[in-house]
Amino acid sequence: MTTKVDVQKALDEASEIEIPDNKEIQQWVDVAIETALEESRFEKFNDAQMTVRIVGEMEISQLNESYRHKAGVTNVLSFPFVPPPGIPSEELNHLLGDLVVCATVIGKEAREQHKSTDAHWAHMIVHGSLHLLGYDHQSDNEAAEMESLEKNILSRLGYQDPYREI
Repeated sequence: MTTKVDVQKALDEASEIEIPDNKEIQQWVDVAIETALEESRFEKFNDAQMTVRIVGEMEISQLNESYRHKAGVTNVLSFPFVPPPGIPSEELNHLLGDLVVCATVIGKEAREQHKSTDAHWAHMIVHGSLHLLGYDHQSDNEAAEMESLEKNILSRLGYQDPYREI
């Protein structure tokens, strides 16, 4: 299965930030969704679509305040697609939604957590993709399920456990 991923780069800071290429992002999304569908409660589907928008601190701050009512920057925001009333779901072609990722926060967190930037990007794309599928971490049980799935996906991609202590 391949998910059509539209990658948009809209940085408002200098371009010294290390950003993965579209092929890497596509691979991370594909493995995340394939693995989640293999292991989950979700109905299998083909031809999913989503957007990954890579932004700077100004845009992520505005979105974080507008939609989560929290001030400041964050690493990733997920906006699952909500179908309009009256549209049959088979016409929606499995629109998953949008991920908005802040490049500067990803770079900063990777340094602080002593991780490679690539590994942290992969984790955030996987994490956000799972949110678009309906996974969450509001309760301890939800968090444990989502973290376990993230570890499995990242292992399949060749990355270490993102939650391990260094």
